Amino acid sequence: MTAAQFTFIFIAALAMTTLAKLWLARRHLAYIAAHRASVPEAFHDKVALGDHQKAADYTSAKTRFDMLGTLFDAALLLSFTLGGGIQFIAGTVSAGLGNGWFSAPIAQGMATLVAVLVLYSLLEAPFNIYRTFVIEARFGFNKMTFKLYLLDALKGISIGAVLGLPLLFGVLWLMGRMGAYWWLYVWLVWMVFNLLILFIYPSYIAPLFNKFSPMQDETMKARIESLLKRCGFTAQGLFVMDGSKRSAHGNAYFTGFGKTKRIVFFDTLLERLSVDEVEAVLAHELGHFKRRHVVKRIAATFALSLGFLWLLGLLMQTTWFCQGLGVSTPSTALALLLFFMVLPVFSFLLGPIMSAYSRKHEFEADSYAAEQTDAADLVNALVKLYQDNAATLTPDPLYSRFYDSHPPAMVRIAHLQTQ
Repeated sequence: MTAAQFTFIFIAALAMTTLAKLWLARRHLAYIAAHRASVPEAFHDKVALGDHQKAADYTSAKTRFDMLGTLFDAALLLSFTLGGGIQFIAGTVSAGLGNGWFSAPIAQGMATLVAVLVLYSLLEAPFNIYRTFVIEARFGFNKMTFKLYLLDALKGISIGAVLGLPLLFGVLWLMGRMGAYWWLYVWLVWMVFNLLILFIYPSYIAPLFNKFSPMQDETMKARIESLLKRCGFTAQGLFVMDGSKRSAHGNAYFTGFGKTKRIVFFDTLLERLSVDEVEAVLAHELGHFKRRHVVKRIAATFALSLGFLWLLGLLMQTTWFCQGLGVSTPSTALALLLFFMVLPVFSFLLGPIMSAYSRKHEFEADSYAAEQTDAADLVNALVKLYQDNAATLTPDPLYSRFYDSHPPAMVRIAHLQTQ
């Protein structure tokens, strides 16, 4: 294959992916609009028309904005690749850091990668700000101040530097020193790094952003501890997170790995649900643990990452990959950067497969919750969550297959009612 041929393939793939995303979004908008006037029959006695229409309007607003984001992302990717953005940054870094320690290929590669990632983040920041302070605020969800938003960003950058820069150095060093099988060594390091993050996140990273307080409601705590004992689940503790500090959305999850596992409830969730409903939501989360979904998802992620790194190893042996993406002076670092920048373009069709796998796990977790608690309590809790989060009850089925990690509300609740 020549560089020109790969350039054509890349442009064609980017155009088809972008058009497919826009077409799916338009289908989604039309489907929601067609069902906005009335609450689905299954929810007539549970959801008010006003709540249903708010969810439709909120979802439509996000979808329209995401369509703009899709076009922007495509233009940005073209600018950085075929438009010469990455080549320009690499040349500037090479000219500015050509002496001393920074003349080392690894140092220049790291500097180029960091420069591209920082610039990318800055260019996308207005979209994140608009989404948070305009769309979320318009529908009453945003509770975050701009000061807190900036503070979170600074914390994220700091954590990324502390954890990411050593990892990046190690990856580039292995790519340059381990010969043809470097991708296997990098994969092993990547696995260890991810497991380490899972282990330290609950105790050291998450508390930098939110306050986690031990659950104080003794009645609820006793019910939950009884459920945990019944399910054979041990955790570091039951915690309530100050989610209301940033958003009115509610959620619950368990996090961590090994002995660091902990169960977390958003304070916004506890304000809305009864004790029975909280127990049912937790039983669903425990279902993921009992059915080994976390382990299965980690294994699937590691398998995909191994395949992608192996593919990158093959592409790095060609001359057309980097040159076909607008980089005339290929290097290990630039090949790594280009690969993961264009990967979403070529892997878009994997979306429905991954979503289907995730939805299968949600059905299994719901079934487990129905075994341990009253399925009706989980149904009631889910309805309240859909209302509080303004999640549409009528997503376009095809759009949902591509993007939704959870089954649509009507399908999910119908499944629970058969338990």
